[in-house]
Amino acid sequence: MIVLRSLDNLGEIKNSVVTIGTYDGIHLGHQQIFSEVIDRAKKRNAKSVFVTFEPHPKEVVKKTQVHLLTTLNERIEQFRNWLPDIVFIVNFTYEFSRLSPKEFYQQFVVNKFHASEIVEGSDHMFGRDREAGIRELITMGKEFHFEVLVVPKVSVDGEEVSSSKIRTEIQDGNIEKAKSFLGRNYSLTGEVIRGDGRGKQLGFPTANIKPLSSNKLIPALGVYVVNVSVGGKTYNGMLNIGTRPTFYENGECSIEVNLFDVEKDFYGQEMTVHFLKRIRNDEKFSSVEDLVSQIHSDKRQSLQYLQTIN
Repeated sequence: MIVLRSLDNLGEIKNSVVTIGTYDGIHLGHQQIFSEVIDRAKKRNAKSVFVTFEPHPKEVVKKTQVHLLTTLNERIEQFRNWLPDIVFIVNFTYEFSRLSPKEFYQQFVVNKFHASEIVEGSDHMFGRDREAGIRELITMGKEFHFEVLVVPKVSVDGEEVSSSKIRTEIQDGNIEKAKSFLGRNYSLTGEVIRGDGRGKQLGFPTANIKPLSSNKLIPALGVYVVNVSVGGKTYNGMLNIGTRPTFYENGECSIEVNLFDVEKDFYGQEMTVHFLKRIRNDEKFSSVEDLVSQIHSDKRQSLQYLQTIN
């Protein structure tokens, strides 16, 4: 898998199967598209090409921050599950956004990749102001001699899967429902930083996590059962996203994970958290003793849940 940010040194590609999209989340619908690209490329003896955008187009066109389900690095790591021949990351600028649908496809897909087939979801929109869709793409295919495979939307329990729905579920703390749409546990990666040591004082030392990307979507406040990957190992634990209202009136939001049966710190290391289940809201307690009692209960509940999935 070759990852490119420029096509200047691409070399000659005579035949390819291409898909194009932001693909935030790499959810079940996206995964179906990727599988089709790999399968069709093998049948055509062609190169498989995934084209994605950075930054998110809405940040450029609408000038609004987008809370990402997958950062660019996370997307690239997910792409490795399919091992396309080429991943091309388009630098999405305002000037790029003003290309007409035909200019976009002719400049990249036709002239550079010589695509024999395009694979897209049924809601694919592209070009200036997203003015073109599948119908226009099929028309261009006739002009530029490529076929178009339209992949229907994927549904789970009668609901169509989409990045926007997943984003809403995570913001509401519905981690398990988000997992059913993603096909995997939602995760975030951050650096372990020093906190105020309050968790250790309470008997539950925590690793404080600062997300690597300020654009990464943080789940709803509350306590979660998690497992984490750090230093090549995996650990179980419970994690709190909250403002510590028992101690602070207007505290800053923090992400703190208590790892079970681990007596070491990970300061300065990258840690990836996989969210398994949300067990309660972020709450203010009338006393520290009540808080500690609740944390013990959280741990018991977390361990019980972990037993059911292991």
